[in-house]
Amino acid sequence: MFSIFTDTSANLDCRLLQERQIRVIPFTFTVDGVEQTCTDTVAFDGKAYYDAIRNGAKVRTSQVTPQTYIDAMTPLLSAGQDVLFVGMSSGISGSYASAQTAAAQLCEEFPERKICLVDTLGASLGEGLLVLDAADCRDSGMSIEDTAALLDEKRHRMAQVFTVEDLKHLRATGRLSNIAALIGMVLQIKPLLKGDPEGKIVCFEKVRGRKRSIAAIAEQYDKMVKDAPSQTVGIAHADCPEDAAMLEALLKKNHPPKAIMNVCYEPMTGSHVGPGALALFFFGGDNVRSEL
Repeated sequence: MFSIFTDTSANLDCRLLQERQIRVIPFTFTVDGVEQTCTDTVAFDGKAYYDAIRNGAKVRTSQVTPQTYIDAMTPLLSAGQDVLFVGMSSGISGSYASAQTAAAQLCEEFPERKICLVDTLGASLGEGLLVLDAADCRDSGMSIEDTAALLDEKRHRMAQVFTVEDLKHLRATGRLSNIAALIGMVLQIKPLLKGDPEGKIVCFEKVRGRKRSIAAIAEQYDKMVKDAPSQTVGIAHADCPEDAAMLEALLKKNHPPKAIMNVCYEPMTGSHVGPGALALFFFGGDNVRSEL
């Protein structure tokens, strides 16, 4: 057995995390200069948070420091536990690099312990679904090394397709890699975005209108999903539950999955995609990140 850590970007219900014995490294963020964190997803008021952003609230995020990882993991390592960390994409956050720095120091301090890190190349449920896979592996008796290797393989099959209401949030935080492709966009043209093979956010298509962008996400799912009846797929929305429900209905039409996890974007990741963002996460083929 080994202990599993993730971060709040994984967008998993705190009750589920507790049930699955998954520990969380919290991200911090500021709203109009006031520092906050969100580990209690049940109490998080997504509508109030995203309405505040719509009304001009300024949200700033910062990467997790190496010391935060060290402080969280040291008690378990001291108690004789091995540690697996499954984290947010290094392509959009420097926090994974902080985890690597922390792990190097902890490996020197605890040479008899195993510390494995997995860069999911994803965020929100693109990260969270892999975290749950890690818990399944641990609970089935798989070793920490084999679990990390499996997640390293599966992350390349995780499709992450989404659209946003306003590109200004991705622009402002520098999270959009090929922003030149979107220069000159006109009103009602909506971008389709994805996580690329390096875990960065890129635009791969533009469509007219919100409903069409939702349908286009579902079309990508129908085209790329593998073995839908055996998998749980994820939907994350930034205070647009009606659009999330529309997407969920479209997914069930042609290739219904075993289950659909439908969540409101947690505040840290949600601040980058902005109010009205809608994302879909599912497993496809080996090169799904390149094929989209």
